[in-house]
Amino acid sequence: MFNNADNDLNEKQLEAVNHGNGPLLIAAGAGSGKTKTLVSRLLHLLKSGVPPEKIIAITFTNKAAKEMRDRISNLKFEYQNSKQIQNSNNQISRPISDFGFSASDFPFVGTFHSFGVKILKNEAVYFKRTKNFTIFDNDDSLSLIKKILKEKDLPKERYNPIGVLGKISNFKSELTNIDEINPENVFEVKIIETYREYEAVLQKSNAFDFDDLITKVVQVFNEQLEVLTRYQDQYEYILIDEYQDINTAQYQLIKLLSQKHQNVFAIGDDAQSIYKFRGSDFRNFLNFEKEWPKAKIIKLEQNYRSTSIIVSASSAIIKNNKQQKPKELWTKNAEGELIKITAYQNAEEEAWGICEKILAHLKPGERGIEQLKNVSPAKTGVTNVFLDEPETKNELVKIGEIAILYRTNAQSRAIEQALIQSQIPYEIYGGLKFYARKEIKDLIAGLRYAYNPKDAASIERLDKNFAKSKSKIIFERLPELAKELTLVQIMSYFMESTDYAGYLVKNFKNPSERMENVKELINFASQYKDPYKFLEDVSLMSASDGKPKLLKDSVKLMTVHAAKGLEFDNVFLAGCNEGFLPHQQSFFKADEIEEERRLMYVAMTRARKKLLISFYDLPSRFLGELPGDLIEFIKVSSYGERRMDWDDETIYIE
Repeated sequence: MFNNADNDLNEKQLEAVNHGNGPLLIAAGAGSGKTKTLVSRLLHLLKSGVPPEKIIAITFTNKAAKEMRDRISNLKFEYQNSKQIQNSNNQISRPISDFGFSASDFPFVGTFHSFGVKILKNEAVYFKRTKNFTIFDNDDSLSLIKKILKEKDLPKERYNPIGVLGKISNFKSELTNIDEINPENVFEVKIIETYREYEAVLQKSNAFDFDDLITKVVQVFNEQLEVLTRYQDQYEYILIDEYQDINTAQYQLIKLLSQKHQNVFAIGDDAQSIYKFRGSDFRNFLNFEKEWPKAKIIKLEQNYRSTSIIVSASSAIIKNNKQQKPKELWTKNAEGELIKITAYQNAEEEAWGICEKILAHLKPGERGIEQLKNVSPAKTGVTNVFLDEPETKNELVKIGEIAILYRTNAQSRAIEQALIQSQIPYEIYGGLKFYARKEIKDLIAGLRYAYNPKDAASIERLDKNFAKSKSKIIFERLPELAKELTLVQIMSYFMESTDYAGYLVKNFKNPSERMENVKELINFASQYKDPYKFLEDVSLMSASDGKPKLLKDSVKLMTVHAAKGLEFDNVFLAGCNEGFLPHQQSFFKADEIEEERRLMYVAMTRARKKLLISFYDLPSRFLGELPGDLIEFIKVSSYGERRMDWDDETIYIE
């Protein structure tokens, strides 16, 4: 039995951690310690003597994978330290190796796509590639699609490159065999022709796209029994995080890999499945017992994150979904404040109301209440909305513990404008990714060409961005120099031969900022001896992550989708209107309304202490599903704010 963290795990978590062999599904409610349970399970396996190389733990983002690795390392240290303390009388020290594996010997913990790369490096020859293949990111793939469509002289208005790439991506993630498709019209014929040419260029470029990192592994497993058997023998225990988010290809990968030992440990929350637009299918979660009839199901229902009122209110909403594994979430946390629902007349008034609320609650030194008096009345036309005596006595908060969530990016406009004029520092979470910046992609293109001269996407980018004379030097020298110089030396050569610093000064308003980004990339590259490993890591990071590190002293703005996995003391859910949440495009399909309700659930469960929901025009139907005794309804007008019963609101929708 895994004893190290017993005191930190509740009864259900311990049951999951100490599970024997066989398939296990953990239905983990919001804030119920999902990651802790998964990490503890992995450590339990290691402590039980399972060799690290027999275990894989898979999640969806590099950030989540890093968090898991860090937690494993920390718990190893705690275990070792506790043993040293216990044996201090006789001076016996238990090394980390006694835990079941050495510091350098680590089980695979990573994303689905990094696991796919690991497999394809060994099996690339099956697809007529080498193990040093290039990984095309979305921009590379889109550029290639545009080129193919142009060569085929297909009209953009009919064959939108983004739409065509989306169809190809869907073919791959759904494991569709295009040889078995019977096109019904000219449009479908052209799409399939484009798909075939796209695949041919990838092969010629010694490259895979991001979808291939999963689908090609499934393909080789299905077509080469001896390959599948080898990996089934190698990996006896498979742990999957966020199981509700897997798509068809990822599901088939897990199914094939686990057929022999069936030691699948899947953990997730079907109530937080909100990525259907990316291809995830939470029915894989709901149908777990059908695929593994001997599966055991454990529910984690104790919430450690939110107040009792927030837990009860969010649970009341999600219970209205028919497609789910019902859970009874509960918490030992304090009851907390009622959820505030505020009705405004328009988006601008809502934005200013949120800013006033923020300013009224900030701790001294971050923003003062005196500033609020100079900001709100003239700009909002609303007097003393939030400055009444009861409000100013509320608990003051840190600005970094405030998040404003909304359904669509467009909703941030009014909020940003009000924050700027109120001089409240803020940041939009999920902005431009570091690896999506032009200067970074240019330098990476040079490196990719140096180590893979067949890379068509990089050749096209270099040809397009540099003068003929400079691109000629690059094409002639880089592959040759790559055999002699280090990774950083190749990067330096690229910068000098193209006069890239001068290029930035000539073409951009912020050359110094862009050069700082280049220096940061070079500094990161200096940590690598293997250039292929560097390019692999960069490709995986650029394709799956990119969420910036959160600043401590700013309000966080983000969509509900971007907020999943995060938590804050104080959450504002803005624009909770019918038409936004649920979105109007979901009105005519019951399953899409249920996904929108899951979005609402995710938004509410991001809050630890305070949840403030606001709307204008028509309120969301989901607000009508909140228990009346858990909310405080406020209506704002030119006369100030009025607290009233929700049922008295004349625009309430049944």
